[in-house]
Amino acid sequence: MNSWRVILRWVFYLAVVAAVGGAIWYAMQPKPVGVDLATINRGELVVTVDEDGVTRIRERYIVSAPLSGELVRVEMEPGDPALPGGDPLAVIKPRNPELLNARELQEAEMRVRAQEAVLEQATPALETARAALEYAKKDLGRVQSLIDDNAGSLDELDQAQMLFRMREEQLKAAEYAQQIAKYELEVARAALIRTRDGDGDMSDFELRSPIYGRVLRVFQESATVVVPGTPLIEVGDPHDLEVVVDVLSSDAIRIREGAMVFLERWGGDKPLHGNVSLVEPSAFTKISSLGVEEQRVNVIIDLDDPVEERKSLGHGFRVEARIVIWQHDDVLKIPSGALFREGGQWACFVANGETARLRHVQLGQQNDLAAQVLDGLQAGDKVILHPGDQIEDGSPIVERE
Repeated sequence: MNSWRVILRWVFYLAVVAAVGGAIWYAMQPKPVGVDLATINRGELVVTVDEDGVTRIRERYIVSAPLSGELVRVEMEPGDPALPGGDPLAVIKPRNPELLNARELQEAEMRVRAQEAVLEQATPALETARAALEYAKKDLGRVQSLIDDNAGSLDELDQAQMLFRMREEQLKAAEYAQQIAKYELEVARAALIRTRDGDGDMSDFELRSPIYGRVLRVFQESATVVVPGTPLIEVGDPHDLEVVVDVLSSDAIRIREGAMVFLERWGGDKPLHGNVSLVEPSAFTKISSLGVEEQRVNVIIDLDDPVEERKSLGHGFRVEARIVIWQHDDVLKIPSGALFREGGQWACFVANGETARLRHVQLGQQNDLAAQVLDGLQAGDKVILHPGDQIEDGSPIVERE
């Protein structure tokens, strides 16, 4: 009996030791880490340069005094209509020609000749713009025909449409330049007649707007004596807007004319659309909010949406511009939150069952939300989002609910 008691006692002791050892072993095992997973799939990826921009009236014109005389008090206010055949913007009482010296008369004649030269230059520029628009129209029709026959690509159609819109804007600018040149020449000739001899017309000289628009600023409101070239009133069309965005010079290199632009946070319910009309060829130095000197480049953007959809947008308004520098409809992409640097390479953790596995990946284009996967992953793989220090290769994981 005593031997059985001894045996039972040892069996009990061994069972207790085994239970304690098992509990200790289980407690020392790493517990699964709760993680968020994302599935690798194919889809659209758009890479943009995001910067703040400011709207400005595309074509502004400053009405200046064409001759010496006394300016009558200006009654125009900012916002008043400015029409070529409407009320005069300003009135000047010319000086007596007998009081003018030979130099002033010569300057008036030179202004006429200078404006004649400007008009001569504007005419061929207008014809060139018309020819360019006609070519862009034919090219757009050709590409559209290829699309209808399933022989063209949508990228070619987008480029042809963008080129056509750009040529339309260039034609408008050329027409505006010719219109202004004609107006300047007429004003210069009229001013010369008033200053040529003592028998000239001494009635009040009325200055009207050269364009259809509104008064933007009044430089000289009170009555005073003015000389040729004194700025009086600025006029322009408040609805004919463009956007100026200054970007880093390193980003400007990747921006192409005609690139699509999304304009957000301008006050409307939905983003506006535009396209890059010009990347200025020279940069300037700007101090950032952190006090760092940066080389910036102005990018000019034309608005594509009709005026009716942006009536509340005016001159000098702030917008957020997203300039598209790369876009593809079908790429394998990974969320940016799953990526980190490891050994000088991009890497992520892939969920292999209930275990995390380190995987190095090769990336292509990237934006703030996702990146293009060139190698290392395939569609359907599940990656860990925002992996913490607790996760390493081989760590047990469990997906959070």
